[in-house]
Amino acid sequence: MQSSHTRSKSGLLATALLALAVSIPGCAAPTSQNLGSASLEKQNTLRQEMRKLWVDHIAWTRLVIVSTAAGLPDLQATTERLLQNQTDIGDAIKPFYGDSAGAQLTVLLREHIVGAANVLAAAKAHQEAKLAEAKTAWYANADDIATFLNNANPGAWPAETMREMMKEHLDLTLAEAVDQLQGNYPASVADYDKVQVSILHMADMLSGGIIEQFPKQF
Repeated sequence: MQSSHTRSKSGLLATALLALAVSIPGCAAPTSQNLGSASLEKQNTLRQEMRKLWVDHIAWTRLVIVSTAAGLPDLQATTERLLQNQTDIGDAIKPFYGDSAGAQLTVLLREHIVGAANVLAAAKAHQEAKLAEAKTAWYANADDIATFLNNANPGAWPAETMREMMKEHLDLTLAEAVDQLQGNYPASVADYDKVQVSILHMADMLSGGIIEQFPKQF
């Protein structure tokens, strides 16, 4: 058993080491306040990363719309970059929902992009029957994405809310594409602003739902 003198020396040594640690730049004592700050930093990082992914989604979509409407030679390269974004979004949820779920979301989002391309092509060619068919498939895919998200996090992402959010995204993107194809450029630019507001709302809802569902990871 330690003597009171030994315990006293040990206590003094511990106090001295703690004071030394606090005095070293970048080495703070692990207080509850510091742990709270680290958690907030992780949450903010996720929010910013999610926002960037979805802003990339609409930005590259717009570039594909512009290139399709004008018949620009960069269409293939731009489309490939847009498709990569869908993989990036799927990868972003893997740490929380697993590799299989991330891969499934990527597949659904790539179908979303292919569906948008089919809508654009039919609209540009004035093929009304193909346009109607393409729009039906595109909106059905949006419902599939909403269902996937609801199944992953039913508490934070209610089915009806997710369906409405996805429908709004498609409605606004379609309006943007139609105005661009018809040469209504000021309207197309204004449409994109609306798309951005909508997608940032979606991104924040997704990141907020993940933080709520996996508090121990933050």
